[in-house]
Amino acid sequence: MATLNPYLTFNGNCEEAFNFYKSVLGGEFVNLQRFKDIPSEEPIPDEDAEKIMHIYYRFNGNNVLMGSDSSSFFGETTIGDNISLSLSLDSEEEVKRIFKALSEGGEVFMPLEVTFWNALFASFEDKFGINWMVSYEYK
Repeated sequence: MATLNPYLTFNGNCEEAFNFYKSVLGGEFVNLQRFKDIPSEEPIPDEDAEKIMHIYYRFNGNNVLMGSDSSSFFGETTIGDNISLSLSLDSEEEVKRIFKALSEGGEVFMPLEVTFWNALFASFEDKFGINWMVSYEYK
């Protein structure tokens, strides 16, 4: 069975973003590598050495989020609206807590409210420019 693992690229604040996500969602970093860790005959530019080359983050069971920083080799990444991370949560309390924490400092597109499809739902951009959807479906 295939799994979908969102991969996010940042312009130098990947570690800050993932530490924030971990503080809200719990879980663990399974793998964290920096550009300075790449075995290479070419020297890594000083401005890239401490940036995240790859991070693998697992939370709430088997949910996975991966990411990296862009390097001077590849240029800046355009943070856009082409991806949303969707979290389906197990309780009304949990969706309220996650929404409040992740949306702080960002922009709310649709506030947390009951929808016509019988779910508590919100969509927003977090303070790092990443789009999120959070929901709790009433049974």
